[in-house]
Order: sequence, then C-alpha cells, then structure tokens
Amino acid sequence: MKPTSFLQIPDLSTDQLSDLLEAAAALKAARGKEGDQPLRGQTWALLFHKSSTRTRVSFEVGINELGGHAMILDQNRMQTGRGESIADTAKVLSRYLHGLIIRTYEHSIVEEFAREGSVPVINALTDALHPCQVVSDLFTLAERWGKPGELLSSLKGRKIVFYGDCGSNMAHSWILGGAMAGMEVVLCGPGEHRPHPQVDEWLQRAGLGRHYRFTTDPLEAAAEGDVLYTDVWVSMGDDEERDQRLRRMQPYQINTSVVECARPEVLFLHCLPAHPGEEVSERIYRGPHSIVFDQAENRLHAQKAILALLGKSATLPNSAS
Repeated sequence: MKPTSFLQIPDLSTDQLSDLLEAAAALKAARGKEGDQPLRGQTWALLFHKSSTRTRVSFEVGINELGGHAMILDQNRMQTGRGESIADTAKVLSRYLHGLIIRTYEHSIVEEFAREGSVPVINALTDALHPCQVVSDLFTLAERWGKPGELLSSLKGRKIVFYGDCGSNMAHSWILGGAMAGMEVVLCGPGEHRPHPQVDEWLQRAGLGRHYRFTTDPLEAAAEGDVLYTDVWVSMGDDEERDQRLRRMQPYQINTSVVECARPEVLFLHCLPAHPGEEVSERIYRGPHSIVFDQAENRLHAQKAILALLGKSATLPNSAS
C-alpha cells in the first residue's frame, strides 16, 4: 500500500524505505538522461514558513526533472498569514495542486494539512521532525557501504552518534530512521537536551523497537562509531538563548578527540548549514572523514524518489468531491 503523505519515516514500510533508497540510486545514475517523468502534467507547491536553501532548491529542481511544475508559496503573501484556517487552505489548495511540500514550525501544521486536504503532503521540516533529510542521509551512507539491491541491508548494525541538541528535529528523525534501518543510534548532549518523549510514542505506534540510547559522555559515545553527526547548536527560533546554548553545547563539539575514539573509517555528516568552530571543528568539517557535500547533493536524488512514489498516485479531485 502506497503512503498518501510523507510526514515521518515510519509512514513508509521497511520495503518502501528500501525501494526509496534503490530508486534514489537509480535516479542519481540516470540524471541527465531521458527517462520516465512521473510528475508530468502535475503541479506541486512548496509552502515555506521558514527560510531555506537546500530544501527549496533540491525540491524545485527535483520536481522539474521529474516533469512537473514547482510553485513557491510564501506564508507572508497568503491568506493564512491574515487568519484563514489551515483546514480551509488545505481544502482549496487540494482543488488546484497534485501535492504540497511544507517547511514549517509546529508538526501539527503538516498533520492538519494532510488530514484536511486530499493531496499528498511532504514534511520538508518541522520543529519536531526532518524526515526527508534522514532518508537522503541513509542513502548517502548506503551508497558507500552497499550495492544495488542491498542498500538498506548495508545499514543494519551500523552505529551512528548524534551530538548536540538531542531534542531537535534531526535527532528525533534519526531515532525513527535508525530504527527502520536497524542501526544503533546513540545521542550525546547536555542532560537538559534529551529526546522528547513523543518520539517513544511514535516508535511504539509504528511497531518499532527502542534502538537508541542517550548519554552525556562524548568520548564514550563515539566508541566504535561508524558515523558522527551534528547540527547547528542554535536552530531557527532559538536565537534568544544563543549564548546559553553555546556554553552548554561546547563539550559536545565533534573534533579530533571525538573522531579518534570512533572507527578509523568513521564518516562525518552534517545537515547544513554548518558553523565550523562551534558544533564541529574546522579540521573535521574540511577533513577526509567529512562527506557533507555528497550528503547535500543526495537531498535531490532522495527527494526525487519520494516525489516519484507519491506522485504516481496523485490526482486532482473533481469539483464534487
């Protein structure tokens, strides 16, 4: 059964996640060649409540390369900015569009758009989750470790360590994505930045085991790590407590001392934008362990796979629906 929307990684079955990684690899290999265009004749809108570089460009390019038309919607120029309800907006947009991609704040916003509308909704980031990023991260790792037909299975048993704000959308998404992929997920940061209890509810609802643990010891966490991952310490909306966050997070910088505790072939990932000298040292960010720009490129290929999956069943409602 195809998912009708993609709000979090467990919206997919394990087989569908495997198929997505294989599709991303095929789309990457075929880029620039004539091929299927599953979004031909479709219009997908991107609704941004938060600023964006990689998300906007990768989705817009991806929609165009799959034969569709991308439309950018700015919250400040829509009636939702003047009080129109999400429910009414979702119903109206569903009469015009084939799909909607949303980057916003509260996770409830994407849930309401998906519930009240009748077209696929893709979560391009909320304060709670960033599933498209983790699908592309899984693909980035799988193309290094696996081979065609076995990409997802190549991730099983691998250890990823996330440093910093472990109650962030990236940490939460890695808990869910790691569980789906059979990876060991270790989260390391200050005690007051643990994962939100909601994540355990999502795991339970999806029938997934608790494949993660939290620690405050950065060197112990890195031991035998296959992947070290971090994100900015001050996310959008957290600027008022910037100085406090920087002080709390300083012991959790990914630097040479941390890398030396991990496996010799450890990989460094960052969802970008990065602040070298804060969450990661310049030496590690620019060094041989870093594959952050391969990771950024793969947003395009993984999101094209997501779009293709949802776009195959996307239809415009008739006026009587």
